[in-house]
Amino acid sequence: MLWNFMQMRDVMTPLQLLLMMLSYAVVLFLCLPVHELAHGLVAHWCGDDTAKWYGRLTLNPLKHLDVWGSVMILVAGIGYAKPVPVNSRNFRNYKRDMILVALAGPLSNFLMAVLAVGIFRVSSLFVTNFDTLFWLWYILIGIVASINVSLMVFNLLPIPPLDGSRLWSTLLPGRWAYTLEQYSHYITIGVLLLVFTGVLDGPLNLMQNAVVSLIGTLMGEPDVFNFYALIGLA
Repeated sequence: MLWNFMQMRDVMTPLQLLLMMLSYAVVLFLCLPVHELAHGLVAHWCGDDTAKWYGRLTLNPLKHLDVWGSVMILVAGIGYAKPVPVNSRNFRNYKRDMILVALAGPLSNFLMAVLAVGIFRVSSLFVTNFDTLFWLWYILIGIVASINVSLMVFNLLPIPPLDGSRLWSTLLPGRWAYTLEQYSHYITIGVLLLVFTGVLDGPLNLMQNAVVSLIGTLMGEPDVFNFYALIGLA
């Protein structure tokens, strides 16, 4: 993402640069806090107030942002915030509630991607200037919606501190979950190496494409991330 910014800075006006930086600010200071707040709220609804006691039931980004996770967002378009603390012993139904809490964050990213696409579709009914419309698409869909889809998929990987580690440790049989927990440090290193060397690009792209297709179905436009399709020129 930062590489794209460096490549495009010479062809953008100061206003476009500002809008691009604001769109990344939205991801960091709104989307990531919403993701973590979703975990905390669902945990609260399931009977666990640990997040509330730690002051994490808030949209205040200072309570949620992780330095390295934020840097990853800016550089690679995927990253994470500080995990919301959860005490599963307070849950009314351990397995069900742990799954709900783990899925809450990725689901919030999905809903934010849908919202960004929806805002663009409504805006396109009123904005007639082609250049303005393109930059609205680039900001709302090329950055905000795309990063939310990436965050959703990335967070489902079975590595700490991502949501997938909680989800898969709950879904897997006890023996497998114990093995996953026992070797979590090595699994984390291995998966991250696969991600950053591009080995997992294929599977991750398939998952992201599936999410994008679902958003397209909801929006009534199969090619929902295509600018020309969205404005009726494809």
